[in-house]
Amino acid sequence: MASNRDGDPSLGYLTRKDTEVKLPRPTRVKNKTPAPIQITAEQILREARERQEAEIRPPKQKITDSTELADYRLRKRKEFEDLIRRVRWNISVWIKYAQWEESQKDFNRARSVWERALEVDYRNHTLWLKYAEVEMKNKFINHARNVWDRAVTLLPRIDQLWYKYIHMEEMLGNVAGARQIFERWMGWMPDQQGWLSYIKFELRYNEVERARGIFERFVQCHPKVSAWIRYAKFEMKNGEVARARNVYERAVEKLADDEEAEMLFVAFAEFEERCKETERARCIYKFALDHIPKGRAEDLYRKFVAFEKQYGDKEGIEDAIVGKRRFQYEDEVRKNPLNYDAWFDYIRLEESVGNKKRIREVYERGIANVPPAQEKRYWQRYIYLWINYALYEELDAEDIERTREVYRECLNLIPHEIFSFAKIWLLAAQFEIRQLNLKGARQVLGNAIGKAPKDKIFKKYIEIELQLGNIDRCRKLYEKYLEWSPENCYAWSKYAELERSLSETERARSIFELAIAQPALDMPELLWKAYIDFEISEGEYDRTRELYKRLLDRTKHLKVWISCAKFEASAVEEQKLCVQNARRVFEKALNYFRMSAPELKEERAMLLDEWLDMEKSFGQLGDVSLVEPKLPKKLKKRKQIASEDGLAGYEEYIDYVFPEEAHAHNLKILEKAREWKRQKLASGAED
Repeated sequence: MASNRDGDPSLGYLTRKDTEVKLPRPTRVKNKTPAPIQITAEQILREARERQEAEIRPPKQKITDSTELADYRLRKRKEFEDLIRRVRWNISVWIKYAQWEESQKDFNRARSVWERALEVDYRNHTLWLKYAEVEMKNKFINHARNVWDRAVTLLPRIDQLWYKYIHMEEMLGNVAGARQIFERWMGWMPDQQGWLSYIKFELRYNEVERARGIFERFVQCHPKVSAWIRYAKFEMKNGEVARARNVYERAVEKLADDEEAEMLFVAFAEFEERCKETERARCIYKFALDHIPKGRAEDLYRKFVAFEKQYGDKEGIEDAIVGKRRFQYEDEVRKNPLNYDAWFDYIRLEESVGNKKRIREVYERGIANVPPAQEKRYWQRYIYLWINYALYEELDAEDIERTREVYRECLNLIPHEIFSFAKIWLLAAQFEIRQLNLKGARQVLGNAIGKAPKDKIFKKYIEIELQLGNIDRCRKLYEKYLEWSPENCYAWSKYAELERSLSETERARSIFELAIAQPALDMPELLWKAYIDFEISEGEYDRTRELYKRLLDRTKHLKVWISCAKFEASAVEEQKLCVQNARRVFEKALNYFRMSAPELKEERAMLLDEWLDMEKSFGQLGDVSLVEPKLPKKLKKRKQIASEDGLAGYEEYIDYVFPEEAHAHNLKILEKAREWKRQKLASGAED
């Protein structure tokens, strides 16, 4: 009971130890030195061969009389019959049985075995072949005919049976019988090889007319390019050029749209070439190239180019080469219609040929492939198809109305609510100007500003109106421009510049005032600089100082301080006063960086460098001793670089130590020394 309790029910109540497989421990080779006598693989194999025991063979039996022969036959037949009963569907057993009966010269019994085997599986054509071969080998011709006849009746789709049957009749010299068998076979519409065998059979007996009739039936049964080409070659071989041409023409009528039509046209053209009919061959090639889809005409193009190189003139050769390249581009645009670079190359090829109709056709096909997504990046290459099309119509075709129509269609196609292209609007406007249609150009640019305003459009429109001297229109355009983009400092500056060029100083100043009053500007530094430069050019130094004061209220950037100091130094007043004003600006700046922005040490150092350079530039009026005591010391320091994994190392940087900082640092050291001394004295008193 205890063993049952401890045992595992799934293992029949045996313990794990009982069922454990104990493998022998691998023997460890202690002595790994090579043996003194080495044995080769050849020696091992030779020794194995020598030790092999002799094969046991059954003893040979000698039959001495008819009784023993009868016993032997009875025993063998019984063995075969027993074997057949066990494996009735094994055809090889039937074949061995029948062949044994044949070896005993008992042909009736052999036929009986063959017939029984055919009852089991008459669809096995190997049985029929071996049965008929036995009859033929033993010269039972009528029996063989009977077997073949039954075989082809039951299995008419097995070509080998027909071939063997026909071959037997032909070997016997029964040509009429063989022809009759062929006719029976053709009634079943076999594959091409069957028809060709029949044709070869007739040609072996010089029956050309019969062969021609079979070819006619053959191309009706198998209306394929290869069949027609064989028919034409047959006629050509017999010297019937007119008949061969007629065959090719009939084939072209029936198979011009076939997938293998390329092969037919090539064969037809080569036939005409052999007949020295080069013009006919050229016409065939051109007809084929016009009718066969470009994707299936690669070989045709190659042959045509070779033909033109051999027989054509310079123009013909160039045309053939262009045709080959045209085929390549057609293949590319067929695979990917949205590959606009392929369309550009294709158009360039057609433009080099100069056929207007084809050029326009390719342009139209290209622009029909509109990008599927309404995103500007997908349209950027596509839009150049329209641009090139318009330029071609204007410059090469010189069709003004068509050019205008191209621009109109392009502008209607672009989804201006989502994105637009300033280039198209400007090209359309420039085209109208070239046609002296100023009203049309203004209309195009006006539509552009209304539908899709852009910087380029405003700039170009203003430039055009300025060249025409329409100042009021320029002002209106600048107003529209600034209404659309009030943060655009370039527009404000240019507007003020326009007014200044017209000597409208107050208007220019008002524009600048409006500009700097805007809540948001894209590049305010440029606008302030333009305003300051404007006031300086007008000689308004007080206004300029006021501007710098307003600017410094808004920003305390280093460049502003330096610019202000330089202005004071170069103001056309008494030089000594200029120096004092410049020093005053530098001192204010230095005070700001020292008190309000002590962390901007580098900017402070740069400011002092600029001040020092300016003092040097003043010559005798300059005083470098005012600046040199304030210059900082440069110290190289290291700081840790932090990364996601922790500390990644150290990097060096330049630190600036100014004189007042160094003095404060020294005071701290003295204070700490005094503290230490007080502590020491206090501890000594306690002791």
